[in-house]
Amino acid sequence: MLREAPSLQVVGLSASYGDVPAVTDVSLEVRRGEIVTMIGANGAGKSTVIKCICGLLKSTAGSVSLFGEDVTALPADRLVRKGLSVVPEGRRLFTKMTLKENLELGAYTRNDSSAVRRDMERVLTHFPELRDRLSAIAGTFSGGQQQMVAVARAMMSNPKIMMLDEPTIGLAPVVVDRISHLLLEIAKSGVDILVIEQNAEVALSMSNRAYILEGGRVIAEDDAKTLAQSEQVQKAYLGI
Repeated sequence: MLREAPSLQVVGLSASYGDVPAVTDVSLEVRRGEIVTMIGANGAGKSTVIKCICGLLKSTAGSVSLFGEDVTALPADRLVRKGLSVVPEGRRLFTKMTLKENLELGAYTRNDSSAVRRDMERVLTHFPELRDRLSAIAGTFSGGQQQMVAVARAMMSNPKIMMLDEPTIGLAPVVVDRISHLLLEIAKSGVDILVIEQNAEVALSMSNRAYILEGGRVIAEDDAKTLAQSEQVQKAYLGI
């Protein structure tokens, strides 16, 4: 029996900024039903991997496939239509627009207005604290609320797979817990997830599998629980 194609498969990805290599020969995959994390220190190349996958940075080598289809050369808007959504580092909200307008912009590739309205209602079931603030200006929200809006906006494209770049950075521990719980809920609803994180403890606790990126290269990959228990990871990333 043939194995189902991964939701996301990256093979031999390399990229540079000018003459400076950023990532070299990076391979990873997200399988159906998984939360996968890539951890590493600041500057390890994690965000570069995200940019290459979602078409914002041209790779110098390697390939990217979604659900078995090679999408290496596709621009970002085409990837959204293929089922990929991204929550960028720093949230990148339209801070002078309302929450509702931000969510509607998340569905900009979709033409069925009734389906978009249904999905907005579905998305808000994950974010009950936002439901009464649809007319509020996004820039007035707290940092944690803005991160929730960024995730909710990404969900409005009705994705099959979601990538999140540093979703817990700068947030209070109680908000980090809330975001982690939300990602688990989203995964259970049928959206596969790739999380790029510096917070290794949080990332490993919610993931099925993990990759460690160091100096632009994958230096380890394994079941998340196994990596969390390894002496190398505990010393380098968990402060144990």
